[in-house]
Amino acid sequence: MQSLRPIQAPARGSSSASTSKGRVWVLLSGGVDSAACTAFYVNQGFRVRCVHVSFGQAAADLERMAAEQVARHFGLPLKVLRWSGLTTFGEGETPGRNAFLHLGALLEIGARSGLLASGIHAGTPYFDCSKGFVACLQALLDGYYDGRMLVAAPFLDWTKDQVFLFCRSEGVPVDLTYSCEAGRLPPCGSCLSCRDRRALDAL
Repeated sequence: MQSLRPIQAPARGSSSASTSKGRVWVLLSGGVDSAACTAFYVNQGFRVRCVHVSFGQAAADLERMAAEQVARHFGLPLKVLRWSGLTTFGEGETPGRNAFLHLGALLEIGARSGLLASGIHAGTPYFDCSKGFVACLQALLDGYYDGRMLVAAPFLDWTKDQVFLFCRSEGVPVDLTYSCEAGRLPPCGSCLSCRDRRALDAL
């Protein structure tokens, strides 16, 4: 487990000493990664608040219910935001998703400083799960907040397996999460999130 050392913010951000015990808003989707991110900051003693953003995904209702259960497990406040559009998003990559989630959350929480955290991690081909995405988003936020609001991605250098190991070691309530991109109950079993969940259960 010695390799499991999450980072609290991008490399260009403030040091852990300046952010420790500070405020953090976690983007809580209701999946395993965001639940792990929530647990990480709770365990580090941060003042955690959770934000769930529905953007028209097929699994919107089930993900929202999972986010509510995870927030309740940790005794944390949860703000639920709903985007009403004309498109329903299904499986696979949704370009702009993570940018929309971050900026939509910032629009609503009204904070001027602190950390905005998500459970994005390495090992996917998606741009919005990359160091480049985090750097671009941080540059944008710097224009608005003059460096006072940091994009935090504690698992940015981790593989999915490392996130799963963290969940096991820290008692993350994975049974309360929902991980099917198709939005089915029972889960479809074939989408990437379902395949990842099977790998977690096999650990």
